[in-house]
Amino acid sequence: MIVFGSTYTSKFTLWMSTDPKGNVWKPLVDSFEIGGWDPAFFTDDDGRLYMYNGSSNVYPLYGVELDRKTFKPIGTRREMYSLKAWRFGWQRFGEHMDNTFLDPFMEGAWMTKHNNKYYLQYGAPGTEFSGYADGVAVGQTPMGNPVGDFRDQSDPLSMKLGGFARGAGHGATFQDNDHNYWHVSTIMLSVKNNFERRIGIWPAGFDKDDIMYCNTAFGDYPHYLPNGPADHLKSRFTGWMLLNYKKPVQVSSTLGSYSANNAVDESMKTYWSAATGNKGEWIQTDLGNMSTVNAIQLNYADQDAEFLGKSQGVSHQYKIYASSDGKKWTVLVDKSANTKDVPHDYIELPQPVQTRYLKLENLKMPTGKFALSGFRVFGNGNGAKPAAVKTFMVLRTEKDKRSGWIRWSPVDNAYAYNIYYGTAPDKLYNCVMVHDLNEYWFKAMDLQKAYYFTIEAVNENGVSDRFQTIKVD
Repeated sequence: MIVFGSTYTSKFTLWMSTDPKGNVWKPLVDSFEIGGWDPAFFTDDDGRLYMYNGSSNVYPLYGVELDRKTFKPIGTRREMYSLKAWRFGWQRFGEHMDNTFLDPFMEGAWMTKHNNKYYLQYGAPGTEFSGYADGVAVGQTPMGNPVGDFRDQSDPLSMKLGGFARGAGHGATFQDNDHNYWHVSTIMLSVKNNFERRIGIWPAGFDKDDIMYCNTAFGDYPHYLPNGPADHLKSRFTGWMLLNYKKPVQVSSTLGSYSANNAVDESMKTYWSAATGNKGEWIQTDLGNMSTVNAIQLNYADQDAEFLGKSQGVSHQYKIYASSDGKKWTVLVDKSANTKDVPHDYIELPQPVQTRYLKLENLKMPTGKFALSGFRVFGNGNGAKPAAVKTFMVLRTEKDKRSGWIRWSPVDNAYAYNIYYGTAPDKLYNCVMVHDLNEYWFKAMDLQKAYYFTIEAVNENGVSDRFQTIKVD
């Protein structure tokens, strides 16, 4: 394993380890003379080594070949790729993709080789935003010979505009032991700090036309892991639905305006906080009726935390109780002996249970108040799936074809909708989950391409049939 800090400073040390779990490290190169902000190394099939780097809203991504023994540059850095926000709407800076305040940033280079093509990946347009995504440009050589060889894929490789966890930028792509592709990227939080993030992992791959894709649909819901080679174009979503979106909540106490409903509003940026971090503080969620519960996710929030980042020797401890009537309770999950720091804990039950109420009782916090951004319960509401959306339209004007207004007829028993889109009817690889509303201002298109859209309704019991795919010029 090689570790390289992100820096423009010259004479920077590269560290290596054959025992990273044992924390045994030694210098690989004492002075890596050229430095590199947001660097990524890539070794081609012929053994030649390259580095890609860059993080700027002015300068492009760069690439350079390195000597494998000395890590000295062979030749000079070359400009590899620059953003084209004038063409690609998703590359515009800002939460609303309107280039407010600053020009867009490009960073987080990564290279993947497939079928003798080179897929240069990059994060844009800014870490702070829901639209933080990873784009990809494809070349015939690792250094883009001739210069400018890399050609854009119109839509981002990874993007997650809606849902509980938003953002899928600044990532890396790898293969597991079964040669399945995965894409790891950062989810924006940006509450305590503009650059506050979490890590997400998404199934990825290449389709029959060598288009690189990443599947983030239901990406913050439970999925089955493959136990061998898998087709990541086919979702492994469990079908376990969110059961307590904006359902009634009771709590032991509340700190200021950090109200209880924030724990069930499907926003990682908002949270409920108890008045203390003491043992005995609790939060209770009502599923509305007897439901099948398969899994629970607890997403803690930082309120009055005394340290930053992961720390050794700290832990979250709690119990979760279940009840059919809100009066008689049984222990469903006991983490009273947990010794791990689990800010985003996921509990899959050994067997599904039938219950209506769930209560989470705090036993110990690593630091700060007992606070949750998400008390998320997954399973089935034991009712009917939503009906399909009856009308669906996308209005895209000549004034700015990067943007469009999407509107549809609401479905009475749906709490959310998934909008799928892409530049070919069989390549609807990106998805936006929209809660509560029946409209969405979409600003992420390639102004030079026609687009295809469809939509499905979502509730506690499942997903509707999709609307027929429509073409929008």
